This record gives sequence, structure tokens and C-alpha cells, in this order.
Amino acid sequence: MPARPTSTAGKYPDRHTLPLLVCLLAVAPVQGQNAASYAEVAPILQERCVMCHSGSTPPLGLGLDSLAAILKGSSKGPVVKAGDPAGSELIRRLKGSSQPRMPMTGPPFLADQEIALIERWIGGGLQAGTAAKTPPSVVEAVRPRAGEPVTYLHVAPIFARRCAKCHTDNGLMGPPPEGLRLTSYEATLAAFDRARVVPGHAEASELVRRVRGQARPRMPFDGPPWLSAEEISLIEQWVDQGARNAEGTVAPLPVGARVRLHGTLNPDSRLDGLDLVFGRRARSDKNPAPGSYVQVRGSVDEMGRVIVERLRSR
Repeated sequence: MPARPTSTAGKYPDRHTLPLLVCLLAVAPVQGQNAASYAEVAPILQERCVMCHSGSTPPLGLGLDSLAAILKGSSKGPVVKAGDPAGSELIRRLKGSSQPRMPMTGPPFLADQEIALIERWIGGGLQAGTAAKTPPSVVEAVRPRAGEPVTYLHVAPIFARRCAKCHTDNGLMGPPPEGLRLTSYEATLAAFDRARVVPGHAEASELVRRVRGQARPRMPFDGPPWLSAEEISLIEQWVDQGARNAEGTVAPLPVGARVRLHGTLNPDSRLDGLDLVFGRRARSDKNPAPGSYVQVRGSVDEMGRVIVERLRSR
């Protein structure tokens, strides 16, 4: 009787399994070679993120100016999960799958290759690598150079540090107060209910009047301390110069948008120095008099003037 062939089942891969094993062996060392380190991603974070996420009071307590700060996370928990880029809030914010999308100065947001590098760093286990350069100072990062126009890039860190903790979805007060979000350029200039910023006209801008204290309650709501004189001046310049976006483009005037301003009525019927134009249907309530704290409701005309529809004492 001829000898029965010896079975090799279970000892050697069959013809279907072998190609798969070859591929896995080929891919494994490549993944290790492609892993990134914190030293590689730090320059991206320093350039686009630490202007807001650094210092003693970063938004939600999240610092992005050191590896230790990133690993510590925010007041809401970890922002990076080793080996899990898709489950890391940092990546979700950078891609916009979690809102508001970051960085707050975007668009432009991070390039795809920059996000991919950060994903490789997280996927590779959050390796430190060689020490990165010291981040630039926050003051140097947000102040315009002499002769340079003020853009959203310069004022966004102020909003991020002092305003966005409340004026965002699911902030410290729950929904954003009065629907005002200060987490992006578009949201800050939105005028779907009323304009808080009138480009080219700081005096007519509710945002400016709030941080100055001309309107009550003064903002930020957690003050004092309030914004510094330098910060307020920077916001005033930004608005007066056209509320430019991060690329320096002047914002269009929101002609016809509603406004609601508070302040002190002057003897010449101005509001803290702001010229008011009283429309034919303008009315006054509760006997507003010079020196009174009043509310003005109206709209913006094609010259940026406030056309008063209602003036009343508060």
C-alpha cells in the first residue's frame, strides 16, 4: 500500500494566507518609520495655536505650548489619546468634526499634511523626540508690526482667552449668551439677529461698547479684571480698520442690519459721542434725558450710521 502523504495543515500558510502575511510584514516596519514626534509637530502648534493656548488662563485650561500641557488636557478631559488619532479631540477640532473648528484664526485652517503629521504623532504613541524650540511670546505673536493693519489674527487670541469660554456652544453658561458666538471670524461678524460689529465704525459696534464698559453689563462677564487698555485699543483699531479677516480683507458693511446699543445720552442727542440719525418713525420711551443710561434700537445704513427707531431709558 502506498504511503499516505504527510499533512502540512497548520504548519505552513496556504496560498491564500501567504500574500497577506507578506503584506503585514512589509507594512509593520514602515509604520514605525513614519511615526512622528512632538518635536516635529511643536512648530505647527507654536505658529498656529499657542497664541491662544498658552499662559496662565488658556481657553478651557488647555495649553498647547508644551508636551506636558497637551497630555494634561483641558477642563473637559484629555485631548489626545495615544494610538487613536480619530478619537482624539485635538484632531477632531483641527478637522472640524467637532465645533468650533480650530485654530480660531482660520480659515485658512491647518493644511492636510500638517494635520496628517499630528495624526502620525498621536498614532505613534505621543513620542517626545528631541526638545523643540521655545514657543514665541504671546504678546509678540498677536501684536501687529508698525504700519501693519490689524486683522482677526491679532484679536482672535483676546476673544479666545476672555470671551469664548461663554460665547460658544455648551460654554460656561450653556448656550452662547444672546446667541453670540466669538469662536470664529464668521460668527463674530454674523448679523442674522443684529450686528455686534459694524466694520469701520467702532463707536457703533456693540462689542466695542461692551468691552469698554459703556454698555452694561460690561464684558467679559468674569471681570474684573477687564480687558487691558491695550487689548481694547487693538479691538477698536480692528473694527475701525474694517474688521479684516486673517488674510487682511476688509469686511462688508452690514447694511440694513439691526443694532442694539447701550450708553449715556449726551446733551446733543449723541450716544457717548456717537452721532445718531433719528428716522421719521423714531420714538422715545421712559423720558430719556441727557445723562441718562439709554438703549438705542435701530439699523445700519449704507454709510455705517445708526438710524434710530427707538430710544428709551434703562
